[in-house]
Amino acid sequence: MREGKSPETGANVCPRLHAGVVHAAGAVGPVVLLPLSAGDQDLDPASQGLAQDHSLRGLVTATRPSSSHSSVLPPGHACSTPSALEDPKAQGQSGGVHLCALEQREFKQSMGIGLLCSGPRKPVKKNWKEKPEMPEELPRLLKEHADPEQNLLFYLRKVLHLTGTKYSCGEGGCGSCTVMVSRYNPKNKKIHHYPVTACLVPICSLYGAAVTTVEGVGSIKTRIHPVQERLAKCHGTQCGFCSPGMVMSIYTLLRNHPEPTPDQITKALGGNLCRCTGYRLIVESGKTFSEESTACQMKGSGKCCLDQEEKAFVNREEKICTKLYNEDEFQPFDPSQEPIFPPELIRMAEDPNKRRLTFQGKRTTWITSVTLSDLLELKVNFPQAPLVMGNTEVGPRIKFEDEFYPVFITPLGLPELYFVDSTDNGVTIGAGYSLAQLNDALSYIVSEQPKEKTKTYRALLKHLRTLAGPQIRNMATLGGHVVSRPNYSDLNPILAAGNAIINLISKDGERQIPLASKFLERAPEANLKSEEIVLSVSIPHSTKWHFVSGMRLAQYRENAFAIVNAGMSVKFEDGTDTIKDLQMFYGSVGPTVVSASQTCKQLIGRQWDDQMLSDACRLVLDEVYIPPAAEGGMVEYRRTLIISLLFKFYLKVRRGLNKMDPQKFPDIPEKFMSALEDFPIETPQGIQMFQCVDPRQSPQDPVGHPVMHQSAIKHATGEAVYVDDMPPIAQELFLAPVTSTRAHAKIILIDVSEALALPGVVDVIRAEDVPGDNNPQEEILYAQNEVICVGQIVCTVAADTHAHAKEAAKKVKITYEDIEPRIITIEQALEHNSFLSAERKIEQGNVEQAFKHVDQIIEGEVHVEGQEHFYMETQTILAIPKTEDKEMVLHLGMQYPIHVQEFVATALNVPRSRIALHMRRAGGAFGGKVTKPALLAAIAAVAANKTGRPIRFILERGDDMLITAGRHPLLAKYKIGFMNNGVIKSADIEYYINGGCTPDESELVIEFIVLKSENAYYIPNFRCRGRACKTNLPSNTAFRGFGFPQGTVVVEAYITAVASQCNLSPEEIREINMYKRISKTAYKEMFDPKPLRKCWKDCLEKSSFYARKRAAEEFNKNNYWKKKGLSVIPMKFTIGMPQTYYNQAAALVHIYVDGSVLVIHGGCEFGQGLYTKMIQVASRELNIPSSYIHQYETSTITIPNAVLSAASMGTDIYGKAVQNACQILMARLQPIIRKNPQGRWEDWIEKAFEESISLSTTGYFKGYQTNMDWEKEEGHAFPYFIYGVSCSEVEVDCLTGAHKLLRTDIFIDAAFSINPAVDIGQVEGGFIQGMGLYTTEELKYSPEGVLYSRGTNDYKIPTVAEIPEEFYITFVHSQNPIAIYSSKGLGESGMFLGSSVFFAIQDAVTAARRERGLTTTFTLNSPATPELIRMNCMDQFTEMIPRDDPSTFTPWSIRVS
Repeated sequence: MREGKSPETGANVCPRLHAGVVHAAGAVGPVVLLPLSAGDQDLDPASQGLAQDHSLRGLVTATRPSSSHSSVLPPGHACSTPSALEDPKAQGQSGGVHLCALEQREFKQSMGIGLLCSGPRKPVKKNWKEKPEMPEELPRLLKEHADPEQNLLFYLRKVLHLTGTKYSCGEGGCGSCTVMVSRYNPKNKKIHHYPVTACLVPICSLYGAAVTTVEGVGSIKTRIHPVQERLAKCHGTQCGFCSPGMVMSIYTLLRNHPEPTPDQITKALGGNLCRCTGYRLIVESGKTFSEESTACQMKGSGKCCLDQEEKAFVNREEKICTKLYNEDEFQPFDPSQEPIFPPELIRMAEDPNKRRLTFQGKRTTWITSVTLSDLLELKVNFPQAPLVMGNTEVGPRIKFEDEFYPVFITPLGLPELYFVDSTDNGVTIGAGYSLAQLNDALSYIVSEQPKEKTKTYRALLKHLRTLAGPQIRNMATLGGHVVSRPNYSDLNPILAAGNAIINLISKDGERQIPLASKFLERAPEANLKSEEIVLSVSIPHSTKWHFVSGMRLAQYRENAFAIVNAGMSVKFEDGTDTIKDLQMFYGSVGPTVVSASQTCKQLIGRQWDDQMLSDACRLVLDEVYIPPAAEGGMVEYRRTLIISLLFKFYLKVRRGLNKMDPQKFPDIPEKFMSALEDFPIETPQGIQMFQCVDPRQSPQDPVGHPVMHQSAIKHATGEAVYVDDMPPIAQELFLAPVTSTRAHAKIILIDVSEALALPGVVDVIRAEDVPGDNNPQEEILYAQNEVICVGQIVCTVAADTHAHAKEAAKKVKITYEDIEPRIITIEQALEHNSFLSAERKIEQGNVEQAFKHVDQIIEGEVHVEGQEHFYMETQTILAIPKTEDKEMVLHLGMQYPIHVQEFVATALNVPRSRIALHMRRAGGAFGGKVTKPALLAAIAAVAANKTGRPIRFILERGDDMLITAGRHPLLAKYKIGFMNNGVIKSADIEYYINGGCTPDESELVIEFIVLKSENAYYIPNFRCRGRACKTNLPSNTAFRGFGFPQGTVVVEAYITAVASQCNLSPEEIREINMYKRISKTAYKEMFDPKPLRKCWKDCLEKSSFYARKRAAEEFNKNNYWKKKGLSVIPMKFTIGMPQTYYNQAAALVHIYVDGSVLVIHGGCEFGQGLYTKMIQVASRELNIPSSYIHQYETSTITIPNAVLSAASMGTDIYGKAVQNACQILMARLQPIIRKNPQGRWEDWIEKAFEESISLSTTGYFKGYQTNMDWEKEEGHAFPYFIYGVSCSEVEVDCLTGAHKLLRTDIFIDAAFSINPAVDIGQVEGGFIQGMGLYTTEELKYSPEGVLYSRGTNDYKIPTVAEIPEEFYITFVHSQNPIAIYSSKGLGESGMFLGSSVFFAIQDAVTAARRERGLTTTFTLNSPATPELIRMNCMDQFTEMIPRDDPSTFTPWSIRVS
């Protein structure tokens, strides 16, 4: 997420620092670089001598706390003595990576920079209040050079090898690389801690700063920090890839607010994305530091708000538990034990004799000015050099737009840029203030000034809350944001409406320019001169008869660019509603912020009444014109927002006038009041209910307990190793892909000469370099002769660094000749009869005959767009060729080992036994690592084979999204026959999915869709057909739910349509048609819907559905512009595969002579807790504590032919295999145990070894016996069913299309949960992922098949602000004897339940349409974006906008379903 140009005061850049960890005697000590200047009297003589030396090296000192230090510093932390200058309120101050200039030289000389790296915390003493002793000093290191092109993330990971800070998006939008920066302010003598995204921070910007990484917070090797412990024990990690960033965001908050409020916690996490957990448990971990209650609503009553019968759960037949963790286990949090800020940095900051700093890289120079006159001179000398402070604008332009700057200039904490000056007329704020500091300054002013003076400030504060995330707000500066003038700016329209003034300065003097239309619209006469800089921004106070407001609408409320925003102000003649001055500025409606100046002029002198509003809407639509093919699309929606936001402003002003003089100015209608306010961001809360463990169960038996993820602590400390965290291998090369830019074209020429000539480039690998099969299973490794989609890999470049490989990839020139047809959408595929597989069909009854005997028939279409996996760890492969026997070793994240092994072996033309795959964990998968890693691993292996060197292949986020595709878009056509009482008699459904250009998993996906197409309903005459379409898009693939979330939303859509036609509620239609007794599915598989009925009944009762629905109806009667909606959705889901061989599993269990146990199996761990559950299984079966058991990596060396870890069956099949192995071993031990029944486990094992009893065995599970005969259209396709019901309540803003999820209740048939914490996390995470699918996750394609959505700016997964305000999960107990311990696989089940949000939105929109006299039967396609919501809430504003003839233009984007 990038918002504004330059970040805040404390970010100065110095990309390549070569300070590192001290590897002495096996210890890792903190490393601090001290400034080296000839006049430094504090350095010893040897140091001074070095300082005077003209070598380009710097001095690094390292300090280590003494052995009695009670709070020893971890990797990434600073270590120093206490300072009298320390702010007592800061309670310890930060340590971490300290960056100090090593030498201060003039331009064109190299400059080193200092960086504190790591120092582990030692075990803390029992006395938590004991103060740390003085640290002692370690030997010094010499380091040199800082490269301006290097960012902090690269430096941490690749130079210091501090890999806890993760790379995920590379654009500051996901928070995975969050670290804490600390700076000392010599003016107020305080230390400021703030979070930043390391991927955007140039190293050179960190001069004088302390940086704390996750390693610096705590370590499993020494002592973990309470933040890390609680995140882990509260089950706030799953795949763990985002966890270090979460830790750093919460940790930074605690450094500033040791007892944060729940709102502060939610706000602190606003810039961090998580794809696994659904956020609630992460927030819960943060709330443990808050004094405010985290209990459910009925505070203090001791009763559960869900218990309608007001009976304690403990008195029921099955005791219910509601706590997933025990707070008594937490170590106390003592803020005084945090590391102190390094005194040497304080001394540097207070040094009055600062001099210009220059850092010379290979291609660029970084100059840090230390006086204003020096800065102005630099701007004269280097007029084209960007002024960089936060790098939130320049950095992304360099990375994504290939911009290059030979010189960077930064003002390092110039006091002239950091100030607030308040006068009677307004406030002037220094340009160097970060947006976070701006927020603090404005908040203070608002608290001190009368309300009538602060209207502009309050409008700015409202947008500052949601603009980007905390990290970017702490980096981006006011001056940078203003001067970069982004068209999407949330602040500039408000500043302009508030008549702000930009204060400029240059060597020629000072001048002022209004922050108004000419400046924002980039009129040449209003631009800054090249030698000018922004000194400050002056914002006048508002006055009594002056109203200022800001409005915005984005895909999400936080951390998302606005779709349209506006800043508006109006001044009235005193005591009247006659317009004296009017200003309207809009963002995201054109290439710049746009002023509706002509409209405003024509309205001067008019009364503020409805007629004025009508004329204003007409005029502004004429003036602010968005072309039909405008970039960004959503043209009609954005046109509607232009006048909808104007109407909101009109209402706010009307309301304000009424408050000033109720007699003179009439109030707005009561039904309009709710339109005035945006939806607030609330801290989520909820309860999770699950079956308690039988009290008779052995205390050491972990099955059924909410056991923490076995890697959770390592996740939280950053010590869990992912593929790219593995240390560099000698001579390794980096691989960068070259992808097709055409959807369907012949390759005429591939010119690699320019690429090969670049430094560091070793080779370019193409199709002809594949020793074996380049087209395994109809897939394509490298394009040859023709390309069949945009994003297809044509060749790859191998180079000595990732930067060199990436640069060379851009230099490969490919000449194409387009081929027709180019098929992008499902409709186009149907036109050209383009399919990947044969039709699949199931049918029961006589559909056509039944249609003749029904009361009504409806027909319709439903479109469901695709979804990006957005696993936090992108596809990453490390391929290592061996010198013997053509062996190849690969480390990668995967879900399907046998498939990867097959593709690699086939590509290299070697037996599979020569291919060794290793995987410890993956940072998320969701189906995206089922088939795609096989292709990418084969490509990496071919490169390793050709070059003879290890290959590290890491897809950047944009490439990953482009190349690997995601969930299949779907088009469904239905015809439903039903009676007037709501009974559905006949259904005929056709499904088509967009499979992309190669088969991948499309045939299996369409089979699953067809098999599961009835959901929870019995329709006696039912026919479903499905086909996978072949198009020129990247091949879509497996995704959580495997077709069920797309296909079944269609079922609920026609259920809703039937309800509308019958004038009944959707829940009534669902109840009428739901399976009620033991039945057979349409493909004749027997099942018992009893758990479904129980979930349905309990959900309606415990969620107070009917009472809340009545309350919503009452709310809707009283509110015209906001509507509430509720929906309750049932689910009949299945796990496993229709082929038995896909359900088989193997395990290997070793018992060592000391009694310790090693468990290995073929399952892959990517956050779903499989490894954790396998330890629980082994613990129960061997009757030993979990602490005895170690789970090793997944490898084809230990477990051959491992099938896919998918379809929710990992625990089912691998649990059975581990159980089998353990039972074999226990059977062998029985004779020993019988002879010594009172003996210890260790004694039995030692005795068994002495008696030569094998303590190692394989376990095997043949698999669930499943089958499907498509010719007969029947079979036992799945081993068992999972039932669930979800009820959600939303509120919709009819004027903007925004929605707020108020509450969700989920009741799910878990049978018996092996690990409730893991399973609840899976259900919650799946639900939030499903909610994203159905609401705001929108993939946008050009008509030419180019994917636009390639990063966090363009594709929005849910944030912490989007989850339900109230979130309740209940596990319903049932029996499932077929599965291990009567459990059920819940990994995917929550996904479809997210559709309850979609249908609650439809319910709210239906209420709006009904009130407007529109038909209530309408189709709402998925996702229900703000655009679709707003345009379906039709009103006078949607009628007012101009509409274009579709035949006259080519739209910017199209839907591909």
